[in-house]
Amino acid sequence: MTVLALRIDVDTYDGLRVGAPRVLELLHRLGVRATFFVTFGPERVGLAAARAWDPSFVWKMLRTRALSTYGWRTVLSGTLLPARLVGESFGPLLRDAMAEGHEVGLHGYDHFGWQRRVHRMNRCDIEAAFRLGVAAFSGTVGQPPAATAAPGWRTTTEVLAVQEQFGFRYASDTRGSCPFRVRAGEAAYATLQIPTTMPTMDELAGAVPDVSGTLEAALRPGLNVFTAHAEIEGGPLRAEFERFLDRVQMRGIQIRRLTDVAEPLLSEIEHVPAGPVARGRIRGRSGWVLMQRG
Repeated sequence: MTVLALRIDVDTYDGLRVGAPRVLELLHRLGVRATFFVTFGPERVGLAAARAWDPSFVWKMLRTRALSTYGWRTVLSGTLLPARLVGESFGPLLRDAMAEGHEVGLHGYDHFGWQRRVHRMNRCDIEAAFRLGVAAFSGTVGQPPAATAAPGWRTTTEVLAVQEQFGFRYASDTRGSCPFRVRAGEAAYATLQIPTTMPTMDELAGAVPDVSGTLEAALRPGLNVFTAHAEIEGGPLRAEFERFLDRVQMRGIQIRRLTDVAEPLLSEIEHVPAGPVARGRIRGRSGWVLMQRG
């Protein structure tokens, strides 16, 4: 059986204000439920300007038409313009999405600050970042987050060790091929990892002539985990996203939330394989991500 687990990341204020409602409307029309991972703290997209020296980052910005996608207000947020709070500003929208059956999880507190410095953070900084995110999430939606996903799939084994103490039912921090538990040295962490297994639309845009067709061709028997972004699939690639989901449904492939995938695995977590992770690169994405190995 082929299954598509659908994850929607929301990184920015306008991604939640504009993109997420568009995605929610599409999912409602298709009768689909998804997992939304939402950043809850300040929108500091302007920090990305520090990567202007990286040719892969510049090419990605040009290829995906980032300025027209995000707009000047978002691009300058947290530098020349004040940072806006993302998830904390849209409690009613998030609670309504949960009432409709969608899952909402934590996508960090300071998304762009995290991406920039996670590999340099000490244990105290990591714990503080999680505490801020959990507190903001709980105060906004009325309950603590059951799941978490590292911004930009950028995390470390040190972060994952700290993450254990926050009691998440599962995490989706990595890129990989199948659900697993992270092994670091002799230790196997308890938290279930559900990695993104497919390329994203922003990785394919401008690189292939048929984005939705390429994604359909990437589907394989068993579990497929696809990550969309509210800013992209709720913006310039909305029609392409709809075509992809239409193709999936026409083939009779089940579309599920990540929590639906996690549930049976958590009941026998001791049988979920443990394996190593390492930094790696994904075609079409600038910078490193943490990847499942073996």
